[in-house]
Amino acid sequence: MASTQHEHHDLHDTHDVHYNLDERFEFSSKIKKDVFTILGIGIVLFVIGLILSMIGGGHHHASIENADNLVVSINGGHEVNPVQNEQGAGHGSHHGAIGWLQRLYANLWLNNVFFTGISLIGIFFFAIQYVASAGWSAGIIRVIISLSRFLPYMAVMMLGVFLLAHHDLFHWTHHYLYEKFLADGVTPNPEYDPIINGKKGFLNIPFFLFRMIVFFGIWLFFAYVFRSESAKEDLENGSTVRYRRLVRFSAFFIVFFAISSAISAWDWVMSIDTHWYSTMFGWYVFASWFVTGVALITMLIIHLKEWGYLQFVNEAHLHDLGKFVFGFSIFWTYIWFSQFLLIYYANIPEETVYFFERLSRDQYAPLFFLNIFLNFVFPFLGLMTRDSKRKMRILKIVCTIVIIGHWLDFYLMITPGTLKDAGNLGLLEIGLAMIYLGAFLYVVFQGLQKLPLIPKNHPMLEESLHHH
Repeated sequence: MASTQHEHHDLHDTHDVHYNLDERFEFSSKIKKDVFTILGIGIVLFVIGLILSMIGGGHHHASIENADNLVVSINGGHEVNPVQNEQGAGHGSHHGAIGWLQRLYANLWLNNVFFTGISLIGIFFFAIQYVASAGWSAGIIRVIISLSRFLPYMAVMMLGVFLLAHHDLFHWTHHYLYEKFLADGVTPNPEYDPIINGKKGFLNIPFFLFRMIVFFGIWLFFAYVFRSESAKEDLENGSTVRYRRLVRFSAFFIVFFAISSAISAWDWVMSIDTHWYSTMFGWYVFASWFVTGVALITMLIIHLKEWGYLQFVNEAHLHDLGKFVFGFSIFWTYIWFSQFLLIYYANIPEETVYFFERLSRDQYAPLFFLNIFLNFVFPFLGLMTRDSKRKMRILKIVCTIVIIGHWLDFYLMITPGTLKDAGNLGLLEIGLAMIYLGAFLYVVFQGLQKLPLIPKNHPMLEESLHHH
């Protein structure tokens, strides 16, 4: 196994060094211990949080009666009852108690969406390198695509949780919303929602499941092709057949990803707040996914280097990765602010309800502003200078905060719509996120063992080995 050097490395470019292009990652007992520690702590926190939720926090009520007394106007213009607007005259799936089981379902869905996105970004970022003919990243391309190995597990979890808990997660799945009259055919149905009924051509369970299955199937197909073609390239020294094939497949994937990721964002997140919609939401979710994925890739590469692998990685590689994290943190903020500003300025009731739910409740409002600090202010200031993007210690701190911050971003996208006033950020949420993270890292590290870390016959490898 490669030696474990933890602190000081010579990151400067050296053209005369000969690197071991056949090095393989070994999922050592020490690394496994660290991963299992994350899993173990997560399980303990999750179990404690679940028990506490079942004992004392399982009977919160979505406060429809309290919200009836509230009117909202983000900038002082219109007045609107937010609950009546969202649920259709005060009716919907949030009648009565929201218990611990619904809280569990909401958190399972949150982590499914979050880690599905990270896995997808591994495929997308890989494809971008080939379409752009990027040479700097050739040596780390297999670390990038390794994120995709968690995607099959997320496909099973997404499908399973939806089939099990769709009524608790998505208001639009209730059949009574689409029936104008009661069983007698004469009495008007008070639960009927004309707005949701108008969306039933798109928001219906069979079509929703069809989209999910097709998307995951095609994503998994591309992930398999990318990994297998990259592996076959190792056996064809001097040939660019595999490389050209990967370029073509990458171009097709990027087009499909642009469509499927946006529709997935509408399906999996935006449809939770069924009445609300934003034309920028697909971009918003993509930006959050992308910066999280790149931050995680950066963390993996830094740790691999500290463990003695990828010794060709130098300050220039880190700088490029740091620029992606820095630039897309700003891009995410641009989308976030543009969406907020348009809704604030227009002050249309059916739009402002989304931000009202997150700003009017005590458990969400502080997190709403913390979200901006973690995902914009901190990475912007932390990676503003050139030197900061070239320091492993700074990158590790900033990337850790970015990953946590964007998990919080998805928490704010999903929890207020599913749990209303019963939402909480406690041991259950933190523990379950750590369980998913531990499982993700275990699968990724297991996958990294299957191929040499460096694609030795990549036609642009020399540029990566001597990148400066």
